[in-house]
Amino acid sequence: MKANELPITNFLQAQNVQFVIPVYQRNYDWTNNECKELINDIIAVEKYNRGTHFIGSIVFIHEGLYSTSEVKELVIIDGQQRLTTINIIYVALYRFAKESGMQNDADMLLNMFLTNQYVQNESSKLKLKQTDNNSLAFKAIMNGTENEFNQYSNVIENFNYFKSVITNENFQTVLNGLKRLIFVEISLERGKDDPQRIFESLNSTGLDLSQSDLIRNYILMDLDPKNQNKVFEQVWNPIEENAKDLIKQKSMVSDYIRDYLTLRNKKIPNKNKVYLEFKKLYIDKDESYTQELDNIKSLSVHYKKFINPSTVQNANIRRELEYISRLEINVAFPFLLQVFEDAENGLITSEELVRVLKLIQSYTWRRFVIGLPTNALNKIFMSLYSEVDIEDYYDSIALALIKKRGVSKFPTDEDLKTALRDKDLYNIQSKNRNYMFELLENYNNREYVNTANENITIEHIFPQNPNEDWGKAITTDDYFMFKEKYVNTIGNLTLSGNNGALSNKSFIEKKSMNRQGQEQGYVFSRLWLNDYLKTIDNWNLDNYNERFSLINNRFLKIWEYPKVEIPSSENSNEQNLFDAESPRHKKLEYFIFENTKIDEEVISRMYFYVIEKLYEKNPQLLLEAKDIFKITRKESDFRAPQEVSSGYFVESNIDSNSKFNTLKRLLTLYELEDELIIKYADNESENTSSRFSIRKEYWKQLLPLIDITNLFSNVNASKDHWLSAGAGISGMNFTLVITGSYVRIELGISTSSKETNKKYFTKIQHQKKSIEETFGNQLEWQELPEHKMSRIKYELQDVNLFDKSDWGKMNEFLLSHLTKFEEALKPVINSIK
Repeated sequence: MKANELPITNFLQAQNVQFVIPVYQRNYDWTNNECKELINDIIAVEKYNRGTHFIGSIVFIHEGLYSTSEVKELVIIDGQQRLTTINIIYVALYRFAKESGMQNDADMLLNMFLTNQYVQNESSKLKLKQTDNNSLAFKAIMNGTENEFNQYSNVIENFNYFKSVITNENFQTVLNGLKRLIFVEISLERGKDDPQRIFESLNSTGLDLSQSDLIRNYILMDLDPKNQNKVFEQVWNPIEENAKDLIKQKSMVSDYIRDYLTLRNKKIPNKNKVYLEFKKLYIDKDESYTQELDNIKSLSVHYKKFINPSTVQNANIRRELEYISRLEINVAFPFLLQVFEDAENGLITSEELVRVLKLIQSYTWRRFVIGLPTNALNKIFMSLYSEVDIEDYYDSIALALIKKRGVSKFPTDEDLKTALRDKDLYNIQSKNRNYMFELLENYNNREYVNTANENITIEHIFPQNPNEDWGKAITTDDYFMFKEKYVNTIGNLTLSGNNGALSNKSFIEKKSMNRQGQEQGYVFSRLWLNDYLKTIDNWNLDNYNERFSLINNRFLKIWEYPKVEIPSSENSNEQNLFDAESPRHKKLEYFIFENTKIDEEVISRMYFYVIEKLYEKNPQLLLEAKDIFKITRKESDFRAPQEVSSGYFVESNIDSNSKFNTLKRLLTLYELEDELIIKYADNESENTSSRFSIRKEYWKQLLPLIDITNLFSNVNASKDHWLSAGAGISGMNFTLVITGSYVRIELGISTSSKETNKKYFTKIQHQKKSIEETFGNQLEWQELPEHKMSRIKYELQDVNLFDKSDWGKMNEFLLSHLTKFEEALKPVINSIK
């Protein structure tokens, strides 16, 4: 790395040099405000003879490797905003000189600062080489065709501003002022300097660059220009296009990457540390990194549906996504990314997907009505997909949710009824209120009613400011209860197209009003919410309770409580450590600490993990907590020392109850009482084992028997109904599948690209005859043209995983055909690598 201080004019007038703004740089976004400040500084430094004016640094990468035969390319990695703006000033000076008959000045500006005069290649002519829209806009101001440019561009806006500033009187002042600008030139050498690290250092404040800017730079910066453009066009640009809010024209890439990392790691990154988490995962840019980028690109297609539901073709899915968007249930996006990917791969139908989307709404809306905290939802959706059972998709999700307790609970029908009777549902956010009334009104309606119509407004049956007739029409007690308790509750609210006319009038007037034949009264309404009001002649508490019961029943059908039962074997739930029963003789299934889910069954390991994290958070606080437990650097202080961090040891030879008590006191000290959630493993017996434990038991007995092939040598037993091993190409796997009705061996082709999957499938299918001859049986070839994935499989029907007497037959099938299946397909797979 070389750093020199020199005038900007010396830098710009170097011969046969091109300043390249690479694709990973953010858009040129200086506005007239920044331009005004710069031009004022340029004029002032010359006008008041201030010597020089420092404009910061420009960092670039140079090497002959990236040069054409005619020009040397300097790839700008920091300072592009200033460099571009100064070039625009030179264009404004050039155009002024040319249009004012100052031909010598115009020629000097054009040939010295703006173009490489003698190069033949047109793409090397301009000294500033930009990308996409900025490049076209810059060429327009050079050629004087900016008025024909039909898109908004900061390049053109700022050019027009400078053009308005430059006059005969200040032309020479601006020209001379530019000569007084100095900067620090930082020249990096490809292969010797680390441009990404230098870039991070220069932008360490994080004030200018978003998390997605930093990630984009990390992905693209160390590539040569050719591969930069390729990766930008094929990977990054599609991600940016998909993760853009089309209505607000706002980039959501940072939010998307955060949700992707949450799904992948079962850990929610801090909003300001998404880049650091991304970089930590992908230090080695190997084949798995490339596959990961493809996967991020692939799932971004689903993210587009979440933030732009109008782009979804299926009307039923589109409607539910619109509701989720209106309710801003963004915390569900990490979970939904994988659910939509499963739908793409044909693992669930569109109808099942709609049921899942409605389930999410029921869960979050019921929680809203009874007033449960929304911050608990982050952790719930972070790890919810791990509860999905592909064989029983919807029910497994519903079961996972209804097993939640405490602040995570799924409110029951009784919970909802109790809260609904008293809750103020008028003074809530309009988006929530509109959502509620739209679904209430349109449930099972043959003809959709647009409740968002500006002529339809919310009407208080008993008014907020009742006229004197109300005091005569109902008892004093009823009047008081309406006024003080029920006026803003759902039982007293309806929809009307004549709210202004009905106003605070008596109920009988509201019911029958027909002024000038306008049919303002409830009796003329076609809305369901007013049907009951047509049948009564007075609005008292008895009628209020009757109407509330009708609305409550409708609520329970729209925002349904799942009709699934908790199996007797699955009697444990997620619990806050402070609410959990004694850990004696128990194992964990997992725990969640500060938005990170850890699959761990040993309580002592959770204990050491949490202590280590507390040390990282505030070591002094932990080391001074001597009244809670002992932590020192001396192993000899303990009977069974366990190192937790930085050479510090704690005692490991204590029972689980003592570990729990210590953690409770430490979490209280750190004010983290809500941050440790545990899930005990289910109590299993031979007769009551869950399907998850049966699967794991089956895999445990099968894996040691697979000794003819190394395919599954590094695979562990899991609770899933499948086990996969790589086939040698990213996204292609040999998979064993076990269910209650069949056992299967398959080659799954499920890269992130549907086009690639179908191409691979076709290439393999061309060898169908020889493959089946080698295997010794006919295979089932499933291209699945409607879905992303394809598969080739061999299956045995009429066996039941949950009947252990079938296990011998299942084992025999898998062991006798797996090796032949691999040997038949492997040569073809190797040929298409």
